[in-house]
Amino acid sequence: MGADDYSAKDIEVLEGLEPVRRRPGMYIGGTDEISLHHLAAEILDNAMDEAVAGHASFIEVTLEESGFLVVRDNGRGIPVDPHPKFKNLSALEVILTTLHSGGKFGGKAYATSGGLHGVGSSVVNALSESMEVEVARDRTLYKQNFARGVPVTKLINAGPVHNRRGTSIRFRPDATVFANPRFQPPRLYKLCRSKAYLFRGVEIRWSCDPALLKGIKDDTPAEAVLHFPGGLRDSLEADIGAAPRVLPAIWSGEAALPGEATGKLEWAVSWLDEGEGFLDSYCNTVPTPQGGTHETGFRAALVKGLRAWGEQRGNKRAAQITADDALDPIAAKLSLFIREPQFQGQTKEKLTNGEATRLTETALRDRFDHFLAGDPASADNLLAFVIERAEERIRRKEAKDTPRKSATRRLRLPGKLTDCTRENAAETEIFLVEGDSAGGSAKQARNRETQAVLPLRGKILNVASASADKLRQNQELKDLIEALGCGVGDRFDRARLRYGRVIIMTDADVDGAHIASLLMTFFYRELPELVRYGHVYLAQPPLYRLTQGAKSVYAMNDADRERKMKSQFKAGTKVEVSRFKGLGEMPPSQLKETTMDPAKRTLLKVVAAPEERAATAALVESLMGRRPELRFQFIQEHAKSVEELDV
Repeated sequence: MGADDYSAKDIEVLEGLEPVRRRPGMYIGGTDEISLHHLAAEILDNAMDEAVAGHASFIEVTLEESGFLVVRDNGRGIPVDPHPKFKNLSALEVILTTLHSGGKFGGKAYATSGGLHGVGSSVVNALSESMEVEVARDRTLYKQNFARGVPVTKLINAGPVHNRRGTSIRFRPDATVFANPRFQPPRLYKLCRSKAYLFRGVEIRWSCDPALLKGIKDDTPAEAVLHFPGGLRDSLEADIGAAPRVLPAIWSGEAALPGEATGKLEWAVSWLDEGEGFLDSYCNTVPTPQGGTHETGFRAALVKGLRAWGEQRGNKRAAQITADDALDPIAAKLSLFIREPQFQGQTKEKLTNGEATRLTETALRDRFDHFLAGDPASADNLLAFVIERAEERIRRKEAKDTPRKSATRRLRLPGKLTDCTRENAAETEIFLVEGDSAGGSAKQARNRETQAVLPLRGKILNVASASADKLRQNQELKDLIEALGCGVGDRFDRARLRYGRVIIMTDADVDGAHIASLLMTFFYRELPELVRYGHVYLAQPPLYRLTQGAKSVYAMNDADRERKMKSQFKAGTKVEVSRFKGLGEMPPSQLKETTMDPAKRTLLKVVAAPEERAATAALVESLMGRRPELRFQFIQEHAKSVEELDV
């Protein structure tokens, strides 16, 4: 087309709501199922605004078999008097047929509302094949009907009405716009529940034609009254259920925003001990799935609070905490109410108000500090959990920086490993023994099909006080990691673990206990997943053998020896007592009978209870860390309680 062909007649002016019908994606994001349900959210948001403003106490949401959705509240009712600018039209008709009209611009009718674009109701009207509006106001009922955004009736005075007030909107989406114009009951019910959680003062009465629930496998009810006095706390409790938590109680509360007469913040937070976390945020009851400035303030408050608590407790490792360490494992709900929210796009998926970051951080930070100080034991446990995550992140980064072996290279097993023949990890176990002598006895005593043996030379490296370079260069630990097969750091994969049980089998003396403690420190610091999932065990070899004729009894320690001397043998008879110098001195048959045979042995599972995470971390640091003064302090504090010394 040439320049001469392009003139004023080619300029098209779309009037009224025609732009919405031509380009629905510009207003609700598209014409798919998500966009369809955005229509319901817009109408429900208007009713919620009445409730949040204190004018409505209940909202009825009814999904009819015909596909119509009815949203009714007992608020003030949409104004029906003539509009001062459009004197031939009522305010009701202006609101439903004109873009950028509504009672939320001036700030007088609503202190906080779900949106200020003024296009919600009119867009829903434009994209509905039919909309019926009833307003009960000043004891009078008014009605008006629309079709695809155009009035099909005038505003009708339906006469006096008693015991009723508020607005009722009944509409059905336009099948010429949406490929599937039918609302889905589960999605609508979930929307109603979330709104009821977000404003604890409202009661939402849900009903759905039972015919629409046929074939739906979830537990969406036909009728329900949704009212949650606990607000977000109730919502989070329902979402996380019995999932393991770092802290048993949910931290929740609400606070007024500093310097804001009507704004407020509500939150509910729990740290999950395992599994993926989530953060559901809202502004003026509108979901913000893409986050925004209020989430930024939330993150800053929690990270700064944890770092400050660590500094107060003298824990220098807290300085390395990042937002990911502290917030990836949280399950949280955050709800902000402010005047004039600014969203990214009409679908309101992200909050962009710059001041929301400061307001949220300021309101939350002080409450978080008080929460931590109010329960120091729980705060220490939370700090230890987050520091564990930070150190794991650092270990993974260091491991990633180390040149990787070729993925195609066949698995290399250490030469000292005597492997078992069965390949099913759940049915196999590996014994970690000290030295070749004990290894020789263990190899002869083992079940070759299910039991592997790896001798370790002397006392392994103390990983709690060693540098990352020393750890990577230590041959004993490299052999152990290769034997286990699961990798470390970002290469860790529990599915590749070659043995279901990792059994530390050391001598029943002081040196053996020291080696066992070094190995447990290694697993706790470098492979905590093995401890968390119950793969690590301690064997319990006997220290004594008591013999009288053909009868032999084994005793674990001095106290056990004295007890069995009295209970297993007659008083005054001669009993031969022999003390094992080590597992290497024990005949293989006796080692099998006492320590390695699953039918007769005793194993202790190594666990780190989540509720004692702070105490465990502090104890490991005191006894195995780089500061000798902490070990000296521990010895001084516990010396008087020692009853036996093996010297």
